[in-house]
Parts: sequence; C-alpha cells; structure tokens
Amino acid sequence: MNEQPTRLEGITVQSKILRGQRALVIGIANESSIAYGCARIFRQLGADLAVTYLNEKARPHVEPLAKDLGAAIVAPCDVGHDGELEAVFRQIRETWGGLDIALHSIAFAPKVDLQGRLVDSSAAGFKEAMDISCHSFIRMARLAEPLMHDGGTLLATTYHGASKVVPNYNLMGPVKAALESAVRYLAYELGDRHIRVHAVSPGPLKTRAASGLKDFDVLLSDAIERSPIGELVDIDDVGLTAAFLTTPFARRLTGTTTYVDGGLSIVA
Repeated sequence: MNEQPTRLEGITVQSKILRGQRALVIGIANESSIAYGCARIFRQLGADLAVTYLNEKARPHVEPLAKDLGAAIVAPCDVGHDGELEAVFRQIRETWGGLDIALHSIAFAPKVDLQGRLVDSSAAGFKEAMDISCHSFIRMARLAEPLMHDGGTLLATTYHGASKVVPNYNLMGPVKAALESAVRYLAYELGDRHIRVHAVSPGPLKTRAASGLKDFDVLLSDAIERSPIGELVDIDDVGLTAAFLTTPFARRLTGTTTYVDGGLSIVA
C-alpha cells in the first residue's frame, strides 16, 4: 500500500484518524465505483479493509484494486444469492473478531423495469430491485450489529431521486426512498448500541451502474449547469464525506441523508 498522502484538488489527506478501524466495503465493480472511492479514502485514513466482488466475472476487475488497497479480506458477495452475505460476515468474524464500518453501495433493477415507466413495472422486477437495493442493507445491518462491539457506522448510498422526481430514474426512486427510510429506522433501533446509520447521496457520477439510466448524459450536463458549484462530484468527494461520517467528528450524527452534489439538491 502506498503510504504517500492522497492529493485531491488542493486537499492533502494525511490524517490516520481511522487507524485500527475495520471497514467492510460492498459494491466495488471497478476503479470508477463509488465504493472504490470510499474504500480508498478509508484506507488512506488508516482503516483496515474487507472488500467484496460480485462474482467470478467481476473478480479480475476488483482483485487488483483490493490488492492495491491492502485489503485483508477479499470475498465474493452477491446479495441476491442465499448465504453469500452471511459468508462474508463469518470471514470477518474469523479474521478480525469485530467490525467498525460497513458501507453498502449496491443497487440493481432489471433493465426493462429500470428504463420503463414506474406504472408499468413488473412485480418481480420491483421485488428484486427492493431486495438487492434496500433489504440487503437491512440484512447487512443485522449481521454487522453483533460484530460492532463498541459501536460503529453503517453507510448506504442513495440518490436525490428518492425524494424528488428525476426524469428516467423511474423504479429506483421509490426503491431508494425505502432505503433512506430504512436508514432512519435502523438509526433509531441501533442507537442504543452506539451504531450510527447514514445515507450518502452523491450527485450524478459516471459509474457503471448509472450508465443503465436512460439519457444519463443529459443528467450529467444538467448537474453541471444547475449546481451552485458548477462541477460534477467525483468518487473521492463521496469517499471524504463517507469517511467524515465514520469519525468522532460526526459522533452525534445519525439517521441523516447527506448530499454530496455541489448543491444541486437545493436548486428548484
């Protein structure tokens, strides 16, 4: 692992505030993934990492990134397959004995349901999208709770389409709304265990998952034009915010949805 400080647009990350923290990151697909940006910042701040990949097809794209990050655990995890998420947590228990941070950055909907009108969505497609994009976060929280002996932080990634209508976001709008609601309820239920729960809501990003949205290039152009800062965010921006939420600087924050979008979400 390269121990040189990370340099980001005039910011130099030198702190090791997460040294000794153990972080699980679910959702890395390639170097453009939001999950990878978060994992990279967690590691730069001193955390030990457990990283998952979706399947054997994804493995060659993720393993080199995990190696570069010095990940102690690299494991397959398709949350749609019974037992795979549980197997990851068994490995964490056997390797570390505990967990401090868990990031969920996965979402899925069948293409025909994602690109069609919500009113035309199939029951099966809606159920699958809800299971993978929302309920798997709840399952992750359930598995993480007994490993977070001294408290910890659970993080989910969401999008502005959960609270406002974004053209072509379609089925994922209600699904992400459910995820944000789950974040609030989990924060309420787990607060007495000193486990804090947050949703991080990035602006439009050029990721593989986002490429499935119809007219995504239009969404990117609109974000640049309408956001107060006038720039797209990147995965490092998301990683820095996610990392902040895991630190003592955010120790009295829980149940929030934090926007990382250059102010786009405040514009009517």
